[in-house]
Amino acid sequence: MADGTFDGYGGRHVPDMLEEPLKHLGQAYDEVAETESFQADLRDLLETFAGRPTPLHYARNLSERYGADIYLKREDLLHGGAHKINNTLGQALLAKRAGKDRLIAETGAGQHGTATAMAGALLDLDTEIYMGEKDVERQRMNVFRMRLMGATVNEVSRGGAGLADAVDAALEDMAANVEDTHYLVGSVVGPDPFPRMVRDFQSVIGEEAREQMLDRTGSLPDAAVACVGGGSNAIGLFHPLRDDDVAFYGAEGGGEGEGSGRHAAPLAEGEDEVIHGMKTRVIDDDTEVHSVSAGLDYPGVGPEHAMFRAVGRAEYTAVTDDEALAAFRELSETEGIIPALETSHGVARAIELAETGEHDSILVNLSGRGDKDMETAAEHFDL
Repeated sequence: MADGTFDGYGGRHVPDMLEEPLKHLGQAYDEVAETESFQADLRDLLETFAGRPTPLHYARNLSERYGADIYLKREDLLHGGAHKINNTLGQALLAKRAGKDRLIAETGAGQHGTATAMAGALLDLDTEIYMGEKDVERQRMNVFRMRLMGATVNEVSRGGAGLADAVDAALEDMAANVEDTHYLVGSVVGPDPFPRMVRDFQSVIGEEAREQMLDRTGSLPDAAVACVGGGSNAIGLFHPLRDDDVAFYGAEGGGEGEGSGRHAAPLAEGEDEVIHGMKTRVIDDDTEVHSVSAGLDYPGVGPEHAMFRAVGRAEYTAVTDDEALAAFRELSETEGIIPALETSHGVARAIELAETGEHDSILVNLSGRGDKDMETAAEHFDL
């Protein structure tokens, strides 16, 4: 990890023009992030602006239905409706201290773009968001929210017009504007130091959940479950529990199912390659990257997840669109909680695990709420 790699994954595979700025960013992060003044400022913003700590909810009805104690870490209750604000506040504060006056970001489902716009408005930083054209169409409300908070939203139409193409556009912007611009990466992806930096800012999820489980039940859960696109909400839950006797399960976007050629599951079905400045697991070129959830529409994954898979620390499986939609509806009906479609993949995996009887207690990172997905969901349900 000292060299920014995770057992060979990760690293900094970038053009020469980006090597020095990224090296300086890594040094600045290492020097500033652990200082008491930075941590105090970040804690204050997380508490008074974002709404931390988030509660731990015992899903009583779901637990009775499936015969396992299911707990939900309610990141959906944060300002903005998702875990993304944990990271955007941390990085924006770091950028402000480094003298940057402009933020750029990529976004898929729009939650990271919204959280970046929030942090930019709060800290008086110009903000520009890159978003794939097809995601703009299916996440129009989040686009409106970003623009309402003063951010410029650039629609990316090249390639597949999705999240990967938005990342490419943001990287190009960063290369051209390194002096005044901070690229606020939204997940545990990209060249070092982004994967470890985002992980550290999101680890507040697992740190809180660990303490809450011990306070409430006297023990840690048998299993921890989260959806995985880039993987920031999952690593935020997993990392503080990595040395505990807790099984990790990641739920990727299985799209239309096995054999369809349309999914977003690089850990379950990809290959080791370099993408967006990192070595990780990547979907092969013959597969169309697809998920009903815009936030899981990414052909790669965070390198720490690739390492967890390689060493057997975590199990990653593909959850289909139909399975995620069924979990979306079931959690809504049984608990009165409408999850994001990304999060619904994790809920579906937790239900599957509960049905096997393998684990008595299961902790799910409820990473986002489903407001943004109402139009998509309405297309699939006849209510």
